[in-house]
Amino acid sequence: EEAVSRYVTDGCVVAFGAIVAREPIAVACEIIRQGKKNLTYINDSSVDPAEYLIAAGCISRFEGAYIWVGGVGNAFNYRRAMEKGIPHYLEVEEYSNLGASMRFMAGAIGVPFMPIKTLLGSDIVTNNPKIKVIDDPYGKSGPVAMVPAVNPDVAFIHVQRADKDGNCQIWGMVGNDDNIARASRHVVITCEEIISTHEIRKIPNMTTIPSYCVSAVVEVPFGCHPLAVSGYYWLDMPFRREYIKFARTREGMMEWMDEWIYGVKSHDEYKRKVGLDRLAKLQQMEHDNYRIPRIE
Repeated sequence: EEAVSRYVTDGCVVAFGAIVAREPIAVACEIIRQGKKNLTYINDSSVDPAEYLIAAGCISRFEGAYIWVGGVGNAFNYRRAMEKGIPHYLEVEEYSNLGASMRFMAGAIGVPFMPIKTLLGSDIVTNNPKIKVIDDPYGKSGPVAMVPAVNPDVAFIHVQRADKDGNCQIWGMVGNDDNIARASRHVVITCEEIISTHEIRKIPNMTTIPSYCVSAVVEVPFGCHPLAVSGYYWLDMPFRREYIKFARTREGMMEWMDEWIYGVKSHDEYKRKVGLDRLAKLQQMEHDNYRIPRIE
């Protein structure tokens, strides 16, 4: 609550880390409860949190490749916004996954753009005037497409473990999180657990995001439910299937949000509503399939 209140202001540019799994859902719910508006949401690809934020009317602009509730259904809220203006129309600036990723890389290393080849094979170049096509100035490879750098006002990234200084370990797929952290003006880390710096230093090569990038660290166990977090808990697919039943209509989506977002005061209350036994079962399912040895 404090981190969202401090770093998210109406009209600012936000980025969410990870892709399909490990996306910071608890943050999205808190942004909605605080009634933040007119946000620009930047990612390469996003699932549930973007859908929630669009349904709540928090986002006015999306820059990225796609929004989709993978595995269980369509992005009904995104479609309603784009096709019917419900709750309002979105401005959209489309890129490919690679194109969106390269924007973060450019922002991270402090250059104004990044050249790539793959966009030349799509109509995205035609429909996005921000992408500039030039001939290779060295005369070796023909035309290249240039995507502009991006430096979000604040990024929210969920990780498995971090120390209080903000040194973060990410297990499994990193996505663009290392570059998002370096490109953003402020970075809020939510994590499954805060551990000691001594423990972090036992495996220094796992520190994907270093402390100098980080503005705040918040311990938020199950902060990505119903999505999965490698090494900690399994994807809660039945919960997402139930969500999709409601999301098919605007009335159903509002009913779902009244129960699961507006109807709970905090993430701790949300966990109790989901059921601690159910969360423990998801944790056990993941531990049975993904065992990380601890160094003693």
